[in-house]
Amino acid sequence: MGWPLDNHTGGGSFVYHWGERYCAIGFVLHLDYANPYLSPFEEFQRFKLHPFLRPMLEGGKRIGYGARAISEGGFQAVPELVFPGGALIGCGAGFMNVPRIKGTHNAMASAMLAADAVVEALAAGRSGDRLEAYEAAFRSSAVYDDLKRVRNVKPLWSRFGTIPGVALGGLDMWLGQLFGFSPFGTLSHVKADADSLTRARDSRAISYPKPDGIITFDRTSSVFLSGTNHAEDQPVHLRLTDPSLPVSVNLPEYDEPAQRYCPAGVYEIVAQADGVRFQINAQNCVHCKTCDIKDPSHNITWVTPEGGGGPRYSNM
Repeated sequence: MGWPLDNHTGGGSFVYHWGERYCAIGFVLHLDYANPYLSPFEEFQRFKLHPFLRPMLEGGKRIGYGARAISEGGFQAVPELVFPGGALIGCGAGFMNVPRIKGTHNAMASAMLAADAVVEALAAGRSGDRLEAYEAAFRSSAVYDDLKRVRNVKPLWSRFGTIPGVALGGLDMWLGQLFGFSPFGTLSHVKADADSLTRARDSRAISYPKPDGIITFDRTSSVFLSGTNHAEDQPVHLRLTDPSLPVSVNLPEYDEPAQRYCPAGVYEIVAQADGVRFQINAQNCVHCKTCDIKDPSHNITWVTPEGGGGPRYSNM
């Protein structure tokens, strides 16, 4: 946890071994980071150079790549769960336990609660309405209690940084586990991820090393391994509310961070004779939805692409 990030940038990593000669290695970076020059993809490449990890990876072959934004706002960020004809369950509803890096147990439990509410509605001859019983069942369930006990970990981490924040979060969890109370009450999140960036002029540029093609790699070849495919002539599924903002606002204020926060190289600032333009390479998109979350102008909306295009993950 932490490496290679500074104390004010939250994140962590994992290595899952599976089979005899395989592993899945990943890097998580909290999207409330402040430096617009930071690149989550490049931080992942630096992470693999740690002396504990590099020897494990040397001699191996990269066989897949993917990226995804996950909902880790926790207890305070769980939305209204029901709407006419449907419900939010699992990780999509934000039921992941962040400090324990666990979500499958709550995803399964919430699906069972929703299924019970569906059976009840069908037995009563209802259809297309709101499953209020599911919302009520969630609030009296083990999922609710699990999230409530760890509700302050992410807010404390964001406020105080990795070392003191995680220590305070651990103290808060133990007090909640042993005595059922928190000295912090219920902390709110500091600000939205899109609003957390500092101006480029107040930030430190980051120089990332060139990939060696052995342990570290470039984004283009990585995206190829994701199996991503979109029809070249389909409508762009990454919609700009105002097409002028990337160049008129994001570029001078933040050095257009979309060039760096996108793990698939979708966004580029391209020089041309009369200045620069903002280019969207939508066919590269791995549907991580980071742009929808992190754009400082709240200008990008990810919509479902025509024809079901996207990544074709295998064994991921």
